[in-house]
Amino acid sequence: MRFQLTTCLLLIGSYFAIAQTRVENPTDSILAQQLDEVIVTATRTERQLSSLPLPVTLVGKKQIIKSGSVRLNEILNEQTGIITVADESGFQGVQIQGIASDYILILIDGVPLVGRSAGNFDLSRLTVGNIKQIEVVKGPSSSLYGSEALGGVINIITEKPKTEALTGNASYRIGSFSQQDINLDIKQAFKKFRYGFFANRFSSNGYDLNEDVDGNTVNPFTNYTLNGRLYYDFNDNLSLFASGRFYDQNQDAGFTLDSIQYQGDTKEQEWNAHTRLDHKWTPNLTMAYELYYTNYVATELLSDPISTAILSDSDFNQKLFRPEVRGSYTFSSENNTETTGFQNGTLTAGIGLQLDELDRTYFDNTINFSSQYAYAQYDFDPIENLNVIAGARFDNHSEYNNQFSPKLALRYQLNDNLSIKGSIGYGFKAPDFRQLYFDFTNSAVGYTVLGYNVALDKLKELEEQDQILNVVVTQDNLSKPLEAESSIGYNLGFNLKHGRGNTEVNFFRNDFKNLIDTRIIARKTNGQNVFSYVNFDEIYITGFEINSAYKLTNDLNISAGYQLLYAFDKQKKQDIKNNQVFVRDPNNGQTIALSQTDYFGLVNRSRHNANFKVYYDIPVAKTNLNIRLLYRSKYAQFDTNGNGLIDIYDSSFIDGFVTVNAAASKTFYNNFTLQVGANNILDYTDNNIPTMPGIQGYVKLNYQF
Repeated sequence: MRFQLTTCLLLIGSYFAIAQTRVENPTDSILAQQLDEVIVTATRTERQLSSLPLPVTLVGKKQIIKSGSVRLNEILNEQTGIITVADESGFQGVQIQGIASDYILILIDGVPLVGRSAGNFDLSRLTVGNIKQIEVVKGPSSSLYGSEALGGVINIITEKPKTEALTGNASYRIGSFSQQDINLDIKQAFKKFRYGFFANRFSSNGYDLNEDVDGNTVNPFTNYTLNGRLYYDFNDNLSLFASGRFYDQNQDAGFTLDSIQYQGDTKEQEWNAHTRLDHKWTPNLTMAYELYYTNYVATELLSDPISTAILSDSDFNQKLFRPEVRGSYTFSSENNTETTGFQNGTLTAGIGLQLDELDRTYFDNTINFSSQYAYAQYDFDPIENLNVIAGARFDNHSEYNNQFSPKLALRYQLNDNLSIKGSIGYGFKAPDFRQLYFDFTNSAVGYTVLGYNVALDKLKELEEQDQILNVVVTQDNLSKPLEAESSIGYNLGFNLKHGRGNTEVNFFRNDFKNLIDTRIIARKTNGQNVFSYVNFDEIYITGFEINSAYKLTNDLNISAGYQLLYAFDKQKKQDIKNNQVFVRDPNNGQTIALSQTDYFGLVNRSRHNANFKVYYDIPVAKTNLNIRLLYRSKYAQFDTNGNGLIDIYDSSFIDGFVTVNAAASKTFYNNFTLQVGANNILDYTDNNIPTMPGIQGYVKLNYQF
């Protein structure tokens, strides 16, 4: 079902005609959320968003509902400095401040999710149907969260039951390509016991952007999410939280090779079990004892339905078990009115153990990692109007060198309307299972990829089989341990309140070293290469972001955001400066040396990103209207001229484009809400962007009880 643009505009426009008058009662606004919401991810303690010295984005439940988003990637893509990017498989990962998905930690209620494809976490796995808010901490966060938080943290906070009456909602949404989203969410609270249950079914018939190529761009799929949460208060000082989550997806799969159409399916399943005991020992000391287990399983089977020949039969089974104990102590002096910041600060500390296991096709054995960690953070006000957060974490890992991750953040309130803040922090990402133990040979092309820890032994096996023509690295190059990737991140900005508005500006820079990439270690007798992994890249990413929200009236809110981004490889810039990088000029066919201005930067990074949003409430008609404009400037997907970097002569650039999303909602009979909307109203498509199938209209009916 493909909605026409004119129909969507007429439906949205009809809502404006409903309103006859406007009441002057305060309503929810994006500005109010930005200033008043409490978050926990940035410090692991409750802090008001506007008082934090760190760059944080918060997306509240009302904003999610009004936008009509159903998956996490949709709502994140509308936030300043956050871009979703599709990888070769079509999965959408997330960039924060230009830092790739590999380096962004994804949490649900403070615990991590696993199951990445080539380091990329598919955000469309996550429904937003029972989310209270989404908290995004930008920049290195390893001082609290360790590996994978090198570029930032996204924490999904689910909703907690509040009232004794049975409350909840049931919704059904249908849209283009027969996309259906069905939700059931119920909650109830008694004197000591509370519970919540959530179920979601999400499906689509898929779509095809290129009819000249066999198969669909995105194949039909169906997935289910179930989540149950229990809360029990033993007394005023002791409470228990337990949560279980299950995700299951089946998707058709197909691939054409040598005129043979292979068919099959891919399956994903995920289990999460999380329990936490919160104990308030004294008015100043609280402790949390936490256990967490998750298991992610993915399988794929592709075969020829005629000959039953198998093209691909792969399995991926990852498990993580993590116990953690943490505490928070608030120093105070009730009788001394001239207390120092140290006497009123909050100390947060924790210790934990993490056990990772991966059983995967292309691994010889099941691989196990273990790590122990400890962290501490002190949040205090040494003088009036100055807030300081200082923290550090130590990680001891079985597969790489110990890591020490410090961080310092400050915020100074210059006056009632203006504050300035800055932070510096260290982040790291451990080498993953694939980079250490992969053993894969492409059966169609013939190249081989080997994990660093098994490369020497596997090369010897290939040599004994007479598959190696020559080895291009020394044994010493494959004997030293692969280092963890690391970065130092800087953020400096200010927040300005102006009347009914608020503006925040943040300058950032991240310097990376020991980035892990593939390299050729040997050449095969079939003309193909053997690849492994190595530490060599040093890059930097820098720029600034500006966000501004303004409440024109009690019912009309506008906001705008912009990010300027530069992302370069330091060695490539030096090579260009030394006239060592060349390219063939497509205009005259001559080979020329690249200049610094010809170097565009890293793949999948746009120089400019912007958004503009308008939210309009009509209380007398119980109606909400909104329109959101998103702009992304051109970016390149890969190097096409073989000089090892992205320059202006490459041909893989995606031109800049604008995406327009809109939604209109009306509540009737107090409990029913009808929402009509469309994403990508301008119907932008590109065969190279599999996640953008053109305009996507939808209708949603929600029953609140």
